[in-house]
Amino acid sequence: MDEGTPMVRREFLTTQWSVVLQARNPRESQAAGALETLCRSYWFPLYAHVRRQGQSPADAQDTTQAFFARVLERRTLELADRERGRFRSFLLASLRHFMADERDRVTAWKRGGRVQHVPLDPTAAECQLEQEGLAQGPDELGYDRAWARSVLERVRERLRTEADAGSRRALYDALHPEGGSELESYEVIGSRLGMSEGAVKLAAFRLRQRYRDLIREEVAQTVADPGEVDDEIRHLLRVLGG
Repeated sequence: MDEGTPMVRREFLTTQWSVVLQARNPRESQAAGALETLCRSYWFPLYAHVRRQGQSPADAQDTTQAFFARVLERRTLELADRERGRFRSFLLASLRHFMADERDRVTAWKRGGRVQHVPLDPTAAECQLEQEGLAQGPDELGYDRAWARSVLERVRERLRTEADAGSRRALYDALHPEGGSELESYEVIGSRLGMSEGAVKLAAFRLRQRYRDLIREEVAQTVADPGEVDDEIRHLLRVLGG
């Protein structure tokens, strides 16, 4: 490894979810921040789940926000299982419990000023649901697919941000085309960007490696035990048909 190359961590001694599990005191700032970050990453899978239960977009937005308010107030952490601490499973079980008695809770949230604890973009969410189809097979499978796609979108956003910071956006766009664009050959990319074919191949290899590393980092934050990361990644690929 080159001296200036950052070492990629393969193990995570403390994940965001394990911080939450270990410190349930609502005054614990580190745990509160970790929980809010995790919730921000899961709003679309949960919103999509609520929509699949037949709620309108407006009602689903209210239900999802009321649920997040309850989670961030730490009133649902007693449901968390320390031994099997996958955050996606915890949230889905908590949401189902919440929705079983949602009417009073959502009404109370509306009357309380409708503070959006986690920002939603319902317009973008509805567009995504329309593209994917509201019905995505069995209920839990649809939720897990939305979770998996959200993970990959966060990874792509991080890659784009890194490419922008390093003035490599044109190379990133060429090697990781989005929106159905066709991938060009390394020779064509190199000719267009003033790079050798070998340099483009090396950049593509590093991009694929970084992509895998970022997926691992994202997934690692949502389990209590770093030893569960590989199982979660396999599950992510499986629900996406990989």
